[in-house]
Amino acid sequence: MAGKQSAGLLMYRRRGGAVEVFLVHPGGPFWAKKDAAAWSIPKGEFADDEDPLAAAQREFAEETGLTPSGPFTALTPIKQTGGKTVQAWAVEGDCDPASVRSNTFTMEWPPRSGRRQEFPEVDRAEWFTLDVARNKIHKDQVALLEELERLLSS
Repeated sequence: MAGKQSAGLLMYRRRGGAVEVFLVHPGGPFWAKKDAAAWSIPKGEFADDEDPLAAAQREFAEETGLTPSGPFTALTPIKQTGGKTVQAWAVEGDCDPASVRSNTFTMEWPPRSGRRQEFPEVDRAEWFTLDVARNKIHKDQVALLEELERLLSS
């Protein structure tokens, strides 16, 4: 597969007749005050020689500290505006968003200050109904929600 590629898991649960999806909010100063279209499925880049599902499971664990178990249902890959291809799998599960523990990254902050600061890759996680999630999730990932909804209604 050419170009950058990511793999991730779209965890969902059923609550009171509604489907909810588990999304994460990116950490760091750029995302701190962004909410609409800022959330994502837990995902990350992987190498050409790496199994995409194994990468999706690894990234989910790194970004949340949680390890969902399958079965995993492959969703149609999407291409994000920046050119990155995202392969995703739906998995039914449940977790407490308050228990999420993310890995961290280091960057210069404030810009051109020479100071390096550490930030969590994910600063929070939450369950959203599909309707709310459509407004929260990155616009290119809405197709994953729509496919999940079709799968669960058939």
